Amino acid sequence: MLTILGNSRHTTTGRARRSRRPLRRLIDRWVALASVRHTVPVSALTETGELLAGALRREGRPARYRRGQALFTQGDRAERVFVIERGWVMITSVAPGGREIVLGLRGPGDLIGDLSALDGAPRSASAVAVGEVEATVAPSSALIRALSDAATAMDLLRVLAGRLRDADRKRLEFAALGTLGRVAWRLEELSERFGEQTPEGIELELPLSQEQLASWCAASREATVKALAVLRTLDCVATGRRSMLIRDIEALRRHANGEL
Repeated sequence: MLTILGNSRHTTTGRARRSRRPLRRLIDRWVALASVRHTVPVSALTETGELLAGALRREGRPARYRRGQALFTQGDRAERVFVIERGWVMITSVAPGGREIVLGLRGPGDLIGDLSALDGAPRSASAVAVGEVEATVAPSSALIRALSDAATAMDLLRVLAGRLRDADRKRLEFAALGTLGRVAWRLEELSERFGEQTPEGIELELPLSQEQLASWCAASREATVKALAVLRTLDCVATGRRSMLIRDIEALRRHANGEL
């Protein structure tokens, strides 16, 4: 329960201004870096997030998390950022009615916890290990220091741009697709990022329960189970316990695009 004491208008305004200062300084730094963007060679532009992850690994320490353990919790202060080295992390947020919503999955090479480190605001979501997880944990100040390098700052901009594009795709997905299409979209996304090609198809570890997959697809568990059954009947996928074999990625992609 949130309790408000007294007239805190000026105090709240002052706190809001202070919380925006780190982000304002960061934006000013990026504007300054833009003036020297031509000094960053094209060869310095590596795979998205690689330069940033490397900088955080140099100042961070290894950490392990067991299944169900939180890396951070919604509402926490942002004191650390994380680079996932092994395993899966589920990002969730609690809706106003108290329901926990799955926002996404993060895996090896992904950076999490960076937004609150940039703007100083409390964590907007929780990150929970869905299996054994290994990560590099660095102080939030390490992220700010890393951005003094123009190539690393550009790397973060590409990471953030990718997230914005993904958010746009999800809005389109929820507006245009039914449960079958959304489930197919999620499975295609996971296969592209974390799948392993085999002669039989794409093998994929599926760390989510059916309830969690349903939440991620903004659907009921019953509708999600039916969608998986349809995909099995069409021989698009074969499911096992916490695993999946995608037999026909093209057919799955057509379902995800609403073409079937």
